[in-house]
Amino acid sequence: MHRYIIKRLLMLIPVIIGVTFLVFMIMSFSPGDPAQILLGDYATEQAVAELREQMGLNDPVLVQYARYMWRLVQGDMGISFSTGRPVFGEVMRRFPFTFILAFVGMFLGVCISIPIGILSATRQYSWGDRLGMIFALLGVSMPNFWVALLLITVFSLFLRVLPSGGADSIQSIILPAVSIGLGVAANITRMTRSSMLEVIRQDYIRTAKSKGLGRRVVIRKHALRNALIPIITVVGVQFGVMLGGAIFAEMVFAWPGLGRLMVESIRAQDTPQLLGCIVTFAIAFSMVNLLIDILYAFIDPRIKSQYKH
Repeated sequence: MHRYIIKRLLMLIPVIIGVTFLVFMIMSFSPGDPAQILLGDYATEQAVAELREQMGLNDPVLVQYARYMWRLVQGDMGISFSTGRPVFGEVMRRFPFTFILAFVGMFLGVCISIPIGILSATRQYSWGDRLGMIFALLGVSMPNFWVALLLITVFSLFLRVLPSGGADSIQSIILPAVSIGLGVAANITRMTRSSMLEVIRQDYIRTAKSKGLGRRVVIRKHALRNALIPIITVVGVQFGVMLGGAIFAEMVFAWPGLGRLMVESIRAQDTPQLLGCIVTFAIAFSMVNLLIDILYAFIDPRIKSQYKH
């Protein structure tokens, strides 16, 4: 197992190189001048030229990229063009907000989706199954930003029971977490239903029922455990997507997370800060996938035996 983990961690290196190189090239050839943006429209050409020289923007693009990667290897994400502060400190200050938002949204999504998926599978073609599939269809069809605006309109403007933005209290996380959790719940519901339907039709489930085991015992100890592999896969992928996909919720609800910082960096053409956000997202996504792969071994002993070879 430890060799597998080391191998997966080493795979992060080409991922980070590829992602940072692509973003660096896009930002380098995009219109606008970071020095001009920092100094404003009324800055003189001499002032802009001096600032470009100080920021190293006059060097060839590949030289700038090599210099950035050399600093990144040493743990230095550079200095933000827009604030003049170290990027690492700002990224570490914002990332916990994004992680907490994604975690709470995923927790809500799992708590809603798995019971609905199990109910839909065990009572196929019933009213409960139809309502569950309607919920899944609506959750997949509704964009996150539209759900966010709807939640603000209902709970902040009309009912006035929850704040519409910010991160000043525990109540502030409810609306953004629900807005991103509903879409995730819809996807997990569909996967749970399909996975459970496939498992409960297997021979060993019929054998367990014929031995006189109760319905709940069969579903909980036999069917659900064997159906967890694809469900956990979807949960892991969705959590990784939520870390980056929470941008819409962070912008709508003014949540001070990493996604919002990334949008602000794009607007200011702050390449070091944008790359710091993307590198952090790439590492977090890879760590989530690694954790999911390790969980497989605890759920299915057959997978654990494969790691030993």
